[in-house]
Amino acid sequence: MQKLSIHNDKNLNFETVLVLQGGGSLGAYECGVYKTLDKHGIKFDVVAGTSMGGINAAIIAGSKSDEPVKTLEDFWLNLAETATPSFLSQDKRAQLSSMFVSMWGTPNAFQPIWFIPNLFNFLNYNRPYLYDVEPLKKTIRDYVDFEKLKNPSSPRLIITSTDVQNGKPSIFDSKYDKINESHIVAGCGYPFYGIAWTEISGRYLWDGSLLSNTPLAEVINASPVYDKKVYVVDLFPHIQENLPKNMMESWHRARDIMDSDKTEHAIRMSKIISRYLSLIKNMRDFIESSNLDEKAKKEFEKIESEYDKLACQRGTIIREIIRIRRQEEGDSQFLFENADFSLATIKQLIRDGEKDAEKVLSTKS
Repeated sequence: MQKLSIHNDKNLNFETVLVLQGGGSLGAYECGVYKTLDKHGIKFDVVAGTSMGGINAAIIAGSKSDEPVKTLEDFWLNLAETATPSFLSQDKRAQLSSMFVSMWGTPNAFQPIWFIPNLFNFLNYNRPYLYDVEPLKKTIRDYVDFEKLKNPSSPRLIITSTDVQNGKPSIFDSKYDKINESHIVAGCGYPFYGIAWTEISGRYLWDGSLLSNTPLAEVINASPVYDKKVYVVDLFPHIQENLPKNMMESWHRARDIMDSDKTEHAIRMSKIISRYLSLIKNMRDFIESSNLDEKAKKEFEKIESEYDKLACQRGTIIREIIRIRRQEEGDSQFLFENADFSLATIKQLIRDGEKDAEKVLSTKS
């Protein structure tokens, strides 16, 4: 497989990008995908994500060890709960584990507020969340070296979140921001599951997936100079043949549609922009090769400046996009499978990610 990366050749105006979605426990699948990408020697200039995808991206970019693959897998095995029996069927395991997590939380991620002393009074409850994220901040500190994120040799990290009050995206970029555990956790406050927002510099931030669960556009805006080869991990199925049979199945299908990869428009626009830029370049080259008088040369200098702004400073083209998509067996309709943190499921998701990524890469060889 051809490997293109500005880390390997600074003369190539080209970046290799990994985009990771949010998806709760399904983020373990992204761990498996990354294991395979790393095994194939694929290095990334930019890693971007939201929610659990943002945590995965942060560990990849700033792993405390020299083996981010092992660090990421250790994180997921540490996040798993071991109370749910592994011998149960996948559906039963998902139901039981999600019920367990909703009541008891996960010790290294989300703590129910009813277990926090002096915080909760059943007779006077009026809070906008059910789960506190302080344990998750501590866990992230155990796995991410924040100084490493500032090292130019590390992949550039882009994390997205949503401002609760103005409804706009809030983007954190290791190229400009001093990222810490609060920035990483800020993208994980999913209100529909009762997970708390994070306050940073007077802003209150929720999950980035509320605006976009596949932050490719944010990568393009943050890094408009280099063309890109993009790997996207899509956790939510696009196609489901069978119609929902009840409300739970309807919610499940709607959730999949809302959170699935929607970057096709960005890809189409990239191709159109590429054609326009190619045409403009040909016209520019033709004019430059012509015998211009002094007046025409001055006018051309103005055009040259505008051309540089358009083609060189804002001329990102997506040269290739590789998608690795998680598949569900049959038409699994359990709404909260992304809250199944049972150890057996986490291990299975990692294996599935490895296997699916291997299939995709084998077709690209």
